[in-house]
Amino acid sequence: QVQLVESGGGLVQAGGSLRLSCAASGRTFSRDGMGWFRQTPGKEREFVAAIDWSGDSTDYADAVKGRFTISKDNAKNTLYLQMNNLKPEDTAVYYCAGRSVAPVGRRAYEYAYWGQGTQVTVSS
Repeated sequence: QVQLVESGGGLVQAGGSLRLSCAASGRTFSRDGMGWFRQTPGKEREFVAAIDWSGDSTDYADAVKGRFTISKDNAKNTLYLQMNNLKPEDTAVYYCAGRSVAPVGRRAYEYAYWGQGTQVTVSS
C-alpha cells in the first residue's frame, strides 16, 4: 500500500519558518516527479511547488517564489518543503503529491498519489 505522510506543520508567526516533510512508503518515488499543493476552506487545491525525479528541476507558484524551497532525498524516499518568511496568506492545509505524469507537474490531476495533509497556520 502506497502512503505519503506529511509532517512539520504547525502554528508560526508571520516572518517565521517551517519545514514540511513527506515520507513515502509502499513504493519508491526516486524516478518520479513530486509536488506540494495547498488548500483553504471553500477553495480549490492550488499548486505550491514541484520537483522532477532527480531534483535538478523545480517550479514554484508566484506567491511563494523566493520564500519556499522544494527538495527531495531519493535515498530516504522523502520530499521536503522549506518555507521561510511565512505570511498569513500562506495559512492552509498542505498536501504532498507523488508520481507526476509531467516532469514537473503544476496541476493536481497530474499526480497519482496524495498524502492526508498537514495544517500550516501563520498568525499576523
